[in-house]
Amino acid sequence: MIDLEPTVIDEIRTGYYRHLFHPDGLLTGKEDAANNYARGKYGIGREMLELALDRAVYDILLRNLDTPRPTYTNLNRLLGQVVSAVTASLRFEGQVNVDLTEFQTNLVPYPRIHFPLITYAPFIPASKAFHESLSVAQLTNACFEPANQMVKCDPRKGKYMSCCLLYRGDVAPTDVNNAITSIKSKRSIGFVDWCPTGFKVGINYQPPTTVPGGDLARTTRAVTMLSNSTAIREAWERILKKYNLLYSKRSFVHHYVGEGMEEGEFQDAKEDLAALVMDYKEVDS
Repeated sequence: MIDLEPTVIDEIRTGYYRHLFHPDGLLTGKEDAANNYARGKYGIGREMLELALDRAVYDILLRNLDTPRPTYTNLNRLLGQVVSAVTASLRFEGQVNVDLTEFQTNLVPYPRIHFPLITYAPFIPASKAFHESLSVAQLTNACFEPANQMVKCDPRKGKYMSCCLLYRGDVAPTDVNNAITSIKSKRSIGFVDWCPTGFKVGINYQPPTTVPGGDLARTTRAVTMLSNSTAIREAWERILKKYNLLYSKRSFVHHYVGEGMEEGEFQDAKEDLAALVMDYKEVDS
C-alpha cells in the first residue's frame, strides 16, 4: 500500500486493523501531489516508485540494517556502497586485484547469459558497530544467502555457473582458500556440471569506507560477490508476468504508440524476454 501523503496510511499503522497489514507493505512519502498528475508521475511519485521496486534492497535496509522506514537516501547509499566495492580494484592496490574486463571473461559463458547477481556482506547496522566482527569464512558464507542479495531471487532454486569474490580490508589469501573449500563441500550450493569449481578471487587491502551517519557500520573487512546464477531467471519471470497483466488490458499502450512505436514491438520484446528465461532453464538442466 503506497501513498505520497502519510496521514491516511499512518492511521492504518496505528489503527484497530493494523495487525492485518505487514509493515513492509505500508509505504508513505512526506507530501502529496496536490491533485497534480504531472507532479505525482514525474516528481515525488517517481521517488516512491523506487521504494516499491527495489524490493531486495528495501528488505536489506529493513531487516539487516534496522531501518524501519527506508528513504531514497538510504537506498542510494546502500547501492553506492556495493558499486564502490565492485570498482575498488580500479582505485586501490591489492595482492590479487581484479580488472573489470575479467568479469566478462569469468562470468559470461554465453553472450545472452550475462546478467550478474550481486551479493554484499556484511550488512551490520551502525548501532552494532562494536559488537559484531565476522571472519572471512562467515562473510563468504553470507554471500550465498538470499538476504544479502541485491536482486530478489532464491539461489537455492538455481545453479551457479561462476562466482567472482571481491574482498576488501584485512583478508588473508589462506583464509579465502579455506572459505572457498568449505563452500565447495556444501551440497546446498550447486554448480552446473560443466563448471563445478568456478571461483575467481580478488583481494584489495583498502578497508571498506562508509558514509558518516549512514546505516552501515564501519568494518575491517567486506566482500562483494558477482555471480552468474540461473536463479536470476525468477526476476525475468516476475517482469514477464507483470507485463502480461498490463498488456492484456492494453494499459499505457496508447502512449507508446502515440510516440511512434508499433504494437508488434511489444510482442517482440515479450518473446525476447521469454526466450531469455528459456535459455536460463536450459543451462539449469
